[in-house]
Amino acid sequence: MTERWTDRIVGARMAVDDEFEDRIQNSEFSRQQWGLVMTAVEFEIEHPGDPDRARIVANTDDLSAIMPELETVENISTMGSPARDQSGGILAAVKEMLGFDSSAVDDQKRETAEQLADEYARQLQQHLEQRGSWTEIRSLATDS
Repeated sequence: MTERWTDRIVGARMAVDDEFEDRIQNSEFSRQQWGLVMTAVEFEIEHPGDPDRARIVANTDDLSAIMPELETVENISTMGSPARDQSGGILAAVKEMLGFDSSAVDDQKRETAEQLADEYARQLQQHLEQRGSWTEIRSLATDS
């Protein structure tokens, strides 16, 4: 069985997770929400055979599937249990009263999640380059 490049970067991901913690703390996402976002993100290497063009990118196509759960995670972490009532939730009611369109809020959160995932991908690649393992990882990606 051929080793996948994603298996080889587990330690690097853990290190970047630690380095990226400040970035998440300064974002609109809680740690739990970011963890959920990362379950929907897959990393890919574009042009792995070309050292000048190769780069890690975040595939965020699956973010739509978890976006509704971000509010649930937020409610659980801030209140201890989901904040819901018959009309769809306290937060939904407040947002509606203030004139916020929940789909616009979801679109904004998705855009922020995509931007953070892209930033994370760049930082991950930089980490691999600094540790001298980027060439090996690109090679593994080319072989798979």
